[in-house]
Amino acid sequence: MKMRDSGVYLIGGRRIVEAQEAERPAELSPFSEAEIENAYRETISFRILQAHNHSESMDRLSLKFDALVAQDMTYIGVLQTAIACNVKEFPIPFVLSSCHNALCYNDGTSNEDDHLFAMGAARKYGGIFLPTHQAVMHQFMRERFAGGGSMILGADSHTRYGALGTMATGEGGGEIAKQLLSKSYDITRPETVLVYLIGAPKPGVGPQDVSIYLIGKVFKNGFVKNKTLEFCGPGIASLSVDFRNGIDVMTTESSAMFSIWETDDKVRDYLTLHGRPEAFRELHPGGLAYYDSLIELDLGEIEPMIALPFHPSNAYSIRELNENADDILHAAEFACTEQMKEFGIRVDLRSKIVNGKVRADQGVIAGCAGGLFENIAHAADILRGRSIGNQGYTLNIYPASQPVNYELMRHGIAADLLESGAVLRSAFCGPCFGAGDVPFNGGFSIRHTTRNYSNREGSRPGKGQMATAALMDAMSIAATSINGGILTPATELDLDLRSYKYHFNGSIYDKRLLDCFGHAEPSTRLVKGPGIGDIPKIPSLNENLLVKCAALITDPVTTTDELIPNGESSSYRSNFSKIAEYTLSAKVPEYVGRCKAIRAWQEEITAGGDPFLRDEELKKAAGLLRGNGYDCSAENTCVGSFLYANSPGDGSAREYAASNQKVLGGWANICRKYATKRYRSNLINWGLLPFTYQGELVFEVGSFLWIPKIRSQLLAGAEKVKACVLSDGGLTEIELSLDTLTEREREIIAKGCLINYNRLSE
Repeated sequence: MKMRDSGVYLIGGRRIVEAQEAERPAELSPFSEAEIENAYRETISFRILQAHNHSESMDRLSLKFDALVAQDMTYIGVLQTAIACNVKEFPIPFVLSSCHNALCYNDGTSNEDDHLFAMGAARKYGGIFLPTHQAVMHQFMRERFAGGGSMILGADSHTRYGALGTMATGEGGGEIAKQLLSKSYDITRPETVLVYLIGAPKPGVGPQDVSIYLIGKVFKNGFVKNKTLEFCGPGIASLSVDFRNGIDVMTTESSAMFSIWETDDKVRDYLTLHGRPEAFRELHPGGLAYYDSLIELDLGEIEPMIALPFHPSNAYSIRELNENADDILHAAEFACTEQMKEFGIRVDLRSKIVNGKVRADQGVIAGCAGGLFENIAHAADILRGRSIGNQGYTLNIYPASQPVNYELMRHGIAADLLESGAVLRSAFCGPCFGAGDVPFNGGFSIRHTTRNYSNREGSRPGKGQMATAALMDAMSIAATSINGGILTPATELDLDLRSYKYHFNGSIYDKRLLDCFGHAEPSTRLVKGPGIGDIPKIPSLNENLLVKCAALITDPVTTTDELIPNGESSSYRSNFSKIAEYTLSAKVPEYVGRCKAIRAWQEEITAGGDPFLRDEELKKAAGLLRGNGYDCSAENTCVGSFLYANSPGDGSAREYAASNQKVLGGWANICRKYATKRYRSNLINWGLLPFTYQGELVFEVGSFLWIPKIRSQLLAGAEKVKACVLSDGGLTEIELSLDTLTEREREIIAKGCLINYNRLSE
């Protein structure tokens, strides 16, 4: 793979020319100066963004989307926020997908209570309700909504439909709520990376192999962070649409913001097959298109890959791992154990080495990445007539939708899978977030799913449990499954991959889907089960801010799964106060208790009291500040907690990673950089100041940070603010950055959160 971190021109969609700063490249001689100057406008992505932009500038975008989607780990929060902001009717299609269907074992009837509430909201406001087990949300959006030139926003990080010509991205619930209120999604126009594909994959190489290879090359160096990946080149023609979709959905793990692909007759056929020929649009860059950087990828060079714990970027070829198993797993063990050091857990991977090869305990093919028809069909081609054995290894397969499941049955593929010993399950996202197929303690799972973060497979380090997961392609998982669990690249087999004529049975949805878009029934009564809690009242930001450090995390990256672990917490997804109890429970177990103690001070102030006169710790802090000329009092100061992490927010779009901090009395995050734009958006929409800081760490857990006149500075547009770290030796001044905030974002933070902003702006 070749990477170039500087501009290139693409001529006629097939010739790459490096941009020269000093002189005009000879290859551009047929083009006028005006054509060269405007070449950046000739990318596919620019044209789509321009069509959806409602600002006067193409540098600062105000986007409005064509459709929205959320799942039942996120849609109750979206609905609660929109309802609290007095939404009247959904202005665009909003799909409420119940595909996460969390096993709310800690809260009784809450799971179906949530779905009943969402069904009522679909009727009342004109939404689209997709019941449980019908489809994984992203497969449904591919089948029913994605199309050429459109844009979709989802409350799920893997909202990606670029291979079908749709620019889509995942965000927190606040951004979905804004769209429901007919407000815009405001971003700086992302840079565009040309991903130029050549060649064709070898037999046995699947979409997850390409994804892992690409992520391994670009994630850690931030090469594509918050950028748009635009896939072009002759290599696209060698890929089926399912193959493209399988790569595209994983671009989330590269840290890119959007993805978009050239479209062709295969995409036309796909959309026509799904009953939507009008959704096709032929997309290609213009005759001369300029890109900010380049990735050139020869598909024929890629081998079957594996991403070891705890990230999809921890990439190796399976061949390389088997040849150097002890060395590679030793390094992975060390890195994983460092990540689990708070729990005193040693991650064991080398015990999986058997006669020099690595043995897995479980295989899973599932979700928006693995559960596609072609992936499962090819796995079945490998499994046909063979057995996975009875020595403890298991293989579970989850089709991405019931129409996919129907085709597996119609072609006899389901029978082949069952005869091999594999288990065929329903359309469910559980294995992707730890609510299904949790391995045994110490178990090692190989998965064609989206992520393999720590405890993403469902184990609970806080309870002394530790299992691990690696990512692989469905074909190599099948090859491994017939080899006793010994990691086996599919390219080592004599493959006989069949070709199947796919038929889309949309009547399956017609019988179960509740589509009320354009037919809202305002008189509908929402049934609010006992597990659905009210949104706590959030105070507005005062002139000054005194915050205490409740957690200081120095890992290179902190994922949203660490900020709010899955599993048990999902039982309380519809109660902001209860789910907050799980914040950082798998990383900093003391965090919640620390925050509650700090929150009590602000609660006293809100109730009219004065903890600065009563509490000895606050009295000391206020005395130090006043002695240095600062006016610190209950009348002009908010008190709360802050979180420091080097790079927080990688992974999921779940807004609970931010809302939990706010509910617990948080007022700020401080970091070197934010891992994703969506996490920073969540902070802003929940009224948390998104600071960055590049200096020496002069504070620790328990340190007070004083930020004077923060409200005035925030509303005045300040990008740098002065803060003081309190210590026995006095005050240490530091500079915090707010970076780029829109005027509306500043007002949201000043008013305490998005809900306050909409209520107080009426």
